[in-house]
Amino acid sequence: MLDLTLVRSALEDAYDLTPSTKLAESMSDIYARMNRVVTPPDFALYAPYIAAINKLKKERGAAILAHNYMTPEIYHGISDVAGDSLQLAIKATEVEADIIVQCGVHFMAETSKILNPSKTVLMPDMDAGCSLAESITADGIAEMRAKYPGAPVVSYVNTTAEVKAASDICCTSSNAAQIVAAQESDTVIMTPDQYLAQNVAKDVPQKRVVWWEGSCIVHEQYTPQDLREFREWNPGTRIIAHPECPPDVVAEADFSGSTSGIIKYVTDELPEKAMLVTECSMASNIADALPQVDFVGPCNMCPYMKKITLEKVLYSLHTMTGQVEVDAAVAEKARLSVRRMIDLSKKLGL
Repeated sequence: MLDLTLVRSALEDAYDLTPSTKLAESMSDIYARMNRVVTPPDFALYAPYIAAINKLKKERGAAILAHNYMTPEIYHGISDVAGDSLQLAIKATEVEADIIVQCGVHFMAETSKILNPSKTVLMPDMDAGCSLAESITADGIAEMRAKYPGAPVVSYVNTTAEVKAASDICCTSSNAAQIVAAQESDTVIMTPDQYLAQNVAKDVPQKRVVWWEGSCIVHEQYTPQDLREFREWNPGTRIIAHPECPPDVVAEADFSGSTSGIIKYVTDELPEKAMLVTECSMASNIADALPQVDFVGPCNMCPYMKKITLEKVLYSLHTMTGQVEVDAAVAEKARLSVRRMIDLSKKLGL
């Protein structure tokens, strides 16, 4: 666990991080990307960190990869690449920087390291884990293989390197149905998200999809009754659900898709009001790009994603701590699963 007292002491010795309205005003172009969801006083607080990080990453030759669930000051303020798990996996193979700072959860940093073994990958907080990734191990994969002999294992990218290494191919929520449909076997094992697997099974009826019983603590909390009650209170609101939600929740929604799919849907449809049944920061991060849409309703916050802060990103880059390492033998096998996903996704035009 990071010692925040030590972190703050080290940063105070090296940087002037005093909240500054003047500095914030000089960064109006950055603030314009988030001004619907971040107040001017808050941006004055963030501005010194954003300025220091953007300067330091140039000096270090670093690139910052941020997931869509990052808070707006990270997503809009310091990221070089932002996207969902598939987009970040692909971009991790394309960035020229020698240092990658992963603003997301630990399995994402592992994926970047797997795909870039010679590069330095920094994780601002090693405790930013994932309930879904932690729900399965390589032993769990072996258990599923024994139960369904000969069936290929399609593992969600939201898994550890060890699990990826034990799998045949990876998938993300944006390509899961197509990856499963492309498998030659009639039976396909999906791990570890039971709800994603059940939703994919409906979309790919020609396959017998069997699954591991893991789930995401953010998406499993939603219920069909939540959505029905919200419709009663807010008629006309377009409800959009992530496929990590239980199938009965997805059935109540107007649309279901991955994080990138959700963004495309809202951008194309431009509903007057929209409720995103996913992690809280999603709506915040697309609100400024879509001022025509009023994002309303409850959301659930991922406590792991929120462990990544500007302060921790600056400290990681400043001290070059939080370097992610993956055993070479594990990384080699895991790389095959991830590369198969990327290659197949490109072949399918995803």
